[in-house]
Amino acid sequence: MNTSAYFDLFAALTPEIFIVGTALLVLAYDLLALQDLPRSYRMNLGAGLTVVGCAGAFTWMIANHTIGNWHHGMFLIDPLNELVKGAILLLTALTALLSVDAKFTRHCGEYFALLLLATVGMMLLASTEDLLMLFASLELVSLSLYILVAFDKSSRASAEAAIKYFLFGGLSAAFLLFGFSLLYGLTGTTNIPSLSYRLFILGPDVLVSIAFVMVIIGFGFKLAAVPFHLWSPDVYQGAPTPVTGFMASIVKVGAFVGFVRVILSGLGTQIDTWRPALWVLVVLSTVVGASVALVQRDVKRLLAYSSINHAGFMLLALWAGDLRGVASLVFYLLSYAPVVVATFAVVTLVGGPGDEAHSVEHYRGLGRRQPVLGTALSVLLLSQLGAPLTVGFFAKFGVLGAAVNANAQVLALITLLAAAVAAYVYLRWILTLWDSSASDEGAARIAVPRASASVIAVVCVASVLFGVWPGPLAALAQHATALFLP
Repeated sequence: MNTSAYFDLFAALTPEIFIVGTALLVLAYDLLALQDLPRSYRMNLGAGLTVVGCAGAFTWMIANHTIGNWHHGMFLIDPLNELVKGAILLLTALTALLSVDAKFTRHCGEYFALLLLATVGMMLLASTEDLLMLFASLELVSLSLYILVAFDKSSRASAEAAIKYFLFGGLSAAFLLFGFSLLYGLTGTTNIPSLSYRLFILGPDVLVSIAFVMVIIGFGFKLAAVPFHLWSPDVYQGAPTPVTGFMASIVKVGAFVGFVRVILSGLGTQIDTWRPALWVLVVLSTVVGASVALVQRDVKRLLAYSSINHAGFMLLALWAGDLRGVASLVFYLLSYAPVVVATFAVVTLVGGPGDEAHSVEHYRGLGRRQPVLGTALSVLLLSQLGAPLTVGFFAKFGVLGAAVNANAQVLALITLLAAAVAAYVYLRWILTLWDSSASDEGAARIAVPRASASVIAVVCVASVLFGVWPGPLAALAQHATALFLP
């Protein structure tokens, strides 16, 4: 590899290098110069540097638009990962802003550094066609999240959630690595496109089927798809709320893009082998996610099961196995992730100390007491519901259309019925917000910091805007996926 090629690779990796540099800067500056200052000042500075770092990386990507492939797919840039990395950077910046007023830790530098390291892992995950690099990127994300989930040292639930996440995460990594090792042993390559060709030449094989099962189980844990979802409700409930929002949105984006590359680019020639397994995951995730959400009284657990239901929808798009399915999946991710971040922003504001802090009853009458906040949460929930005039409607419509186009009418019908059950869950929460019989006695007014208000307002406006005019977002998704499949 000549010097020019190394410079090209360095230029291509500049966004990731920028984020790593920002993480080190935030950590060093906080530890060396800010330890004696108030926590609020340190959180503001850490969030500011994080936003600047994400903006710098995003600006470099826009200004140096390059398509390339280095070291046989170890690192690549294409329209799909450019769009995904831009979304990841934007969502990380939003999460940083929402963390400004968090009071669960005094370790401000470490918190933002871990957020940024997880972001780098997801960016690398979206930018590789190599099994080893993909696994290493997933583990960088997972190791950062294990610590972030346990960051509230005053909470026993946070420590318990971290242990559960660590145990299930380690188990999923073992399955995934075993599946990858089988694929490498059978084909002699870790390059995902080459894997597809060599599996086609190899033909049906019992070991190939076992490898498929291992890979699907490994990713199933990462995506919290049923029956690999058992860690999700407890971790969502116990983790600090900004971290929960980060996991429910940004991490899901990175994990799904990695799964898409493996399942379609690498295993696409064996589509009839893995489609039945995905069929089962779609049915279980949509039905169980919506049904169990019905009985949840803690909003973080409710949103965990809602996330499982959404994962089923996204797996349905992947089941289609064609460009329309991938485009609908990307559109779903782009519309779903910001809405979830903003929803958890409201949950952070409304939640308080005590076991009942995140009870649905805690929200009763909120819309009457604070109409702006209640309206914002209602819009966010309607978007997750898939109501018309919100971006969530077109996200779900696109996925169902892709499924019908792939002759999966029965699967689409099951998913649609599960969506109707989930709609009841969201509508019940919205009705609780505007309950006219709720007593206002003793209800304190919730302070809404400027940063949180800005994030919530921007996401709500975007949700309605793209719900009325989805064309630009759909065009982005179609352009990003146009060259994904041969």
